[in-house]
Amino acid sequence: MLRSCAPGSPGHRRLRRALPPAASAVRARLRECAPRIPEAGALLDLLGKCPEHQKKGGFPVVVFEGLDATGKTTLTQSVKDTLNGVLLRSPPACISQWRTIFDEEPAPIRRAFYAAGNYILASEIAKASTQAPVIVDRYWHSTAAYTIATETDGRVQDLPPAQDEVYQWPEDLLRPDLVLLLTVDPEERVRRLQRRGLEKTKEEAELEANSSFRQRVEESYRRMLNPACQEVDASPCKEEVLKTVLEVIRKQIAW
Repeated sequence: MLRSCAPGSPGHRRLRRALPPAASAVRARLRECAPRIPEAGALLDLLGKCPEHQKKGGFPVVVFEGLDATGKTTLTQSVKDTLNGVLLRSPPACISQWRTIFDEEPAPIRRAFYAAGNYILASEIAKASTQAPVIVDRYWHSTAAYTIATETDGRVQDLPPAQDEVYQWPEDLLRPDLVLLLTVDPEERVRRLQRRGLEKTKEEAELEANSSFRQRVEESYRRMLNPACQEVDASPCKEEVLKTVLEVIRKQIAW
């Protein structure tokens, strides 16, 4: 159990192994498993085509984070349409077909897949943001929050302390202008999931069954740094949430 997550503690080392801090660490992990997972080799090829230092264009990049059934899919599409922007998702479409393969792997390899997706997505963001506002459905914060919550047993109090390096954005990953964290009352979120009737991922099933895990994920989101998440209550009707989000974007970003 991660009690204090001091830099030299076993818990901290385990968490760092699960959460690659840079593209170089992602590549190293994928190279280790490539002999038995052909898709890891294909991921490495895609990463090799990504510029090492990706720069954002002149248009804003807004990321939406949050648990499933908080309204991200509907809201990101509405914001994209309103701003005449481009909508991108993580993991990006070019690797999403491999998601089920890597989801069955141990945590370090599984997280390397999602981290690789973030760097590939960053290349797409860099290109798209030269032409239009970019709306992103999940990015690095999701990879980090779920990793931290999964690798930390117990209560929210057992998370690494605020300001810990695990909450820091990777220095070599393109940063967005704004990250919005959508939150919904737990009971309302379950009702939305039931209405959707979709097959649950392992992590979604864990979120629904384990309130401590859900709380650790949300608190991990709240502790993210550089950039931090700005929380938005997504419980009201979709029209009201869209209005709130657009007001936040216009106040926070000038272009």
